[in-house]
Amino acid sequence: MADDPTHVPVLYHEVLELLRPQPDGRYLDATLGAGGHTTGILETSAPTGRVLAFDRDPEAVTFARQKLAPFGDRITIVNASYAEMGQLAPAHGFNQLDGVLFDLGLSSRQLDNAGRGFSFMRDGPLDMRFDPTQGETAADLINNLPEAELADIFWRYGEEKRSRRIARAIANQRPLHTTRQLAELVAAQFKGRQRIHPATRVFQALRIAANRELAAVETGIPAAIELLKPGGRIAVISFHSLEDRFVKRLFRRLSQACICPPSQPVCTCSGQAALRRITRKVVKATAVEIEQNPRSRSARLRVAEKLMLQD
Repeated sequence: MADDPTHVPVLYHEVLELLRPQPDGRYLDATLGAGGHTTGILETSAPTGRVLAFDRDPEAVTFARQKLAPFGDRITIVNASYAEMGQLAPAHGFNQLDGVLFDLGLSSRQLDNAGRGFSFMRDGPLDMRFDPTQGETAADLINNLPEAELADIFWRYGEEKRSRRIARAIANQRPLHTTRQLAELVAAQFKGRQRIHPATRVFQALRIAANRELAAVETGIPAAIELLKPGGRIAVISFHSLEDRFVKRLFRRLSQACICPPSQPVCTCSGQAALRRITRKVVKATAVEIEQNPRSRSARLRVAEKLMLQD
């Protein structure tokens, strides 16, 4: 793979093993990031496999275009949300796909760039937008939303038990403009030593809200399933319980009643299932990977295969 010392693709080998890229295949990477998984798909599907990749982050697109340039016209990169794939993928000649990958986590490049405001480990502006040219920043939300709405964001997207207390403290201290200001204010609402940094869930919730991530997941994943051809596979790596729960329930609902053997490409069950779950249980990072890349600890991978329905 091309050198990028800051980026470690999560569950890299598991994704390639379960997605099964092949020559002549057509694949879609919904979350390009630094291009680590995309590189693996292109290498494994050589010499004729092609990939269409989406990313909302202009910086990620610029970096990945340089990194993936050696693959020539086998890679097409679009600076857009994967929520738009239903329209944009066919426009680029990508339908009847052999595989789709979603990696719903942040890349190391985003987390490590203080100017993007994703991490409380480095002081920077409270931005957190994937596309810095569009939408409200985390600072906009923090400083303008009513206290009750802030508490709801922290509870719903961060599962933060002290959501109301934190929202009240923010309302009393705003305006806040930097990651350090917010992290220190949140930490002051806790007593004693915490298993994780007290601001972790608040930062996660603000990022999800600022980028409308759950809405994108609820639009993009069903669109990806529609674009798959029979036998094509969809792989989703999630890092948040709400995302994983949505994927789990969707895959389960679309695979209900299918008892066909794995070798049978056509579902003949009375339920006429649309998917077959390849991973009955969620796939997690190994202890070795977690030691090498602690950010993989919360990664959850689920894979399903599209079935051909019998007429």
